[in-house]
Amino acid sequence: MKAQKSATGATAASGAAPASRDKAIEEFAQSPTRWWGLVVLALGLGMIVLDGTIVGVSLPTIITELKLDIVGAQWITTIYSVVFAALLLTAGRAGDRFGRRTLFLIGLVVFTVGSVVAALSTALAPLVIARVIQGIGGACILPSTLSSVNALFRDKDRATAFGIWGAVMAGAAAVGPLLGGVLTEYAGWEAIFWVNVPIALILIVLALRLVPNTSGESAGSGEESGFDILGLVLSSIGFGALVYGIIEGAKISFDFPSTPFFSLIVGLVVLVLFIVWENYRRRNADQVLLDISMFSYATFSWGNTTAMLVAVGEFALVFVLPLYLVSAVGLSTIATGLVLAAMALGAFFSGAMARHLAAWITPAGVVILGLALEVFGSLQLAAEEHVGLPLWLVVVALVIYGLGLGLASAQLTSLVLGDIPVRLSGQASATQSTIRQVGSALGAALGGMALTVGLNREIADLPASVAKMGEGLKDSAGSILIGLRAQGTPSMVIDPLTNAFAHATQFALYSAVGALAIGFLCSLKVMQLRRGARNTSENEVK
Repeated sequence: MKAQKSATGATAASGAAPASRDKAIEEFAQSPTRWWGLVVLALGLGMIVLDGTIVGVSLPTIITELKLDIVGAQWITTIYSVVFAALLLTAGRAGDRFGRRTLFLIGLVVFTVGSVVAALSTALAPLVIARVIQGIGGACILPSTLSSVNALFRDKDRATAFGIWGAVMAGAAAVGPLLGGVLTEYAGWEAIFWVNVPIALILIVLALRLVPNTSGESAGSGEESGFDILGLVLSSIGFGALVYGIIEGAKISFDFPSTPFFSLIVGLVVLVLFIVWENYRRRNADQVLLDISMFSYATFSWGNTTAMLVAVGEFALVFVLPLYLVSAVGLSTIATGLVLAAMALGAFFSGAMARHLAAWITPAGVVILGLALEVFGSLQLAAEEHVGLPLWLVVVALVIYGLGLGLASAQLTSLVLGDIPVRLSGQASATQSTIRQVGSALGAALGGMALTVGLNREIADLPASVAKMGEGLKDSAGSILIGLRAQGTPSMVIDPLTNAFAHATQFALYSAVGALAIGFLCSLKVMQLRRGARNTSENEVK
């Protein structure tokens, strides 16, 4: 009798809680304060996206002050994306179960801790650890903001809210380099991390007041088989080992039996095991980290391949170009940020046009046009790369590239998810975000690897008079040139080193062009598949 009463009470409580929560959500949807809640969520999103791009311009200064080599610089950039990607799917499930505002708040706290550790770092190890912590926080924040917007807004408000959400995401990524340049120039590189602390603390207070706590339908139902812990471990090890092999291989060797060689093999094998394990859980109707069945939709598979390659090309370019502009050209961090802002200018302009253009030439056509512009812009940048290149040519190339980036990014998501059933749309969207983060990490790793390979080749051809400085050029990722100029070193010493770094940068930029070109070919395949599906549908109607 007592047990029955207890069970009845529990049932009543569980029924009351969702009813109370649903009422709060409905009240929020009708309240004028809902837009302030959106501002809080959007600023949280903007902060973590900003952190993915703000480091690039500051990297030469960090390398100089912490006495890092190019491998250390790569780890600072890539580890954030690796951790972000590895935890993104799991974090989204955690938000559905335990509450999205709860996850958002946890993410803000963790991200703040990571930012403080980063700002206080005086060596590579604590800075990398800090970036890991920031990646964990970012992985909590991103899915909780997207899911909260989806749950809290209705009808036309939802479309407007998603538009603002997307604009903030694109805008933060674009503003990152310029803000990083200003903060580094006037307050030191530590400021790019300190700036997160007051923002996060304010957002925590406002989120508690302005954002209701929503959760998924299955939260607390007891029907789910638990988190896919083994899947999380396998994906983390697989991606981590793959990135480690790429980064270290350029410095050590890819030859058997080197550590990078085994790291790449381990990464690939573990990722295969991850896919096998996820498929096994899916067949047993257990909760999965990644629903492999989604990749049976050809447009989803090819579209995600395109999205990943776009991210690879973008982050390879963004990793290499600031190093060249600051170290070889001698620009200040502010000037470098302004040059890179040309990319943002193009992206803002074309992003606003993309929806209207899609109505004319279809979303697939917009993506293809965008990628064609990205390939052209990056190819122009790589082909013209040399010492003494007028900066206006760099700006023109980046504007063209940015125009393409804005077009492709604006329509790629809808293209990738076009054939996915509604019941899988949430996980499909999260999967695409994860794949883009993987592409970001691989892009920085690829850019650094190509730069190192190019420098190895150029160092071997340096004149005997400066040959001893060649290793210093490579190990410092070009920052030795900043010190030599400050010391008034003769041009007969600086010029050969600067030329060597310019040629190595050109080689790295061509690697970015290669990734984008393959992405362009994949987008053609997506368009072919979409046309085939459309023709089949029309024939069935007839």
